[in-house]
Amino acid sequence: MKWNHSMLINSFLLILISFAFWSCQDNDNDIIERNYQLVWEDNFAGPAGQAPDAAKWTYDIGIGPGNDGWGNNELQYYTDRPENVALDGAGNLAITARNESYAGRAFTSARMNTKGIFDQAYGRFEARIKMPWGPGIWPAFWLLGANIDEVSWPQCGEIDIMEYRGQQPNLIHGSLHGPGYSGGAAITKSFGFTNDRFDVDFHVFAVEWGEDYIDYYVDDTLYQRIRPEDVSGEWVYDHPFFIILNVAVGGNYVGFPTTQTPFPQTMLVDYVKVYKEAN
Repeated sequence: MKWNHSMLINSFLLILISFAFWSCQDNDNDIIERNYQLVWEDNFAGPAGQAPDAAKWTYDIGIGPGNDGWGNNELQYYTDRPENVALDGAGNLAITARNESYAGRAFTSARMNTKGIFDQAYGRFEARIKMPWGPGIWPAFWLLGANIDEVSWPQCGEIDIMEYRGQQPNLIHGSLHGPGYSGGAAITKSFGFTNDRFDVDFHVFAVEWGEDYIDYYVDDTLYQRIRPEDVSGEWVYDHPFFIILNVAVGGNYVGFPTTQTPFPQTMLVDYVKVYKEAN
């Protein structure tokens, strides 16, 4: 076949279109630059021993509404005492788990949240955190659907930005819980280091959340993208969620402390920030 000038141009355009199509397919998990504006933050500035800002945080107290260790067989009693939750005077929040007898439990810790104070649908939620360490220690930075009192869990949805098993200091986990994919059936992925640990320095843990995606980050690394087609049930991430920070002791997910678990154990939080897309 003899190729004329028009045929060559058409063939070249077809190749370009095909290349662009396959590039979009292959780069589905690439980082997408978004124009974010800061809308809420806490930098935990203040003297050592001071309570976190009451205009931004409240607390879950006790062992859970079902007296069952918050549904996970956790061992701690959550308090709002400065021994368990306070500023450290160096610009950090300190949530500290202690081995002590308190209200019928052998351990204490803290679980703080923004329920009824601040919640948001979509955007970037991030925190810079240094982990504790030890078997049975379970820190987490997560989001819970603000409609939980109306529809209960897991229909409200849960976005675990960061969970960590203290006996695996080089790994963190990002998970999604919803109707039909909760508990042991959650959508989850791990991110880990080969030659580093999360308890030796601070790292930034974040999600970027939109109508049809939730992206999980450690520092600048996108390691998981979840879309509606990836879940086995209903996609319930179309309404505001509030923020939770806590350190549990023991539980179904992490196992239980051993004689090798040192106490006290403290999760340090440098900041929590929330952004929304400017457009």
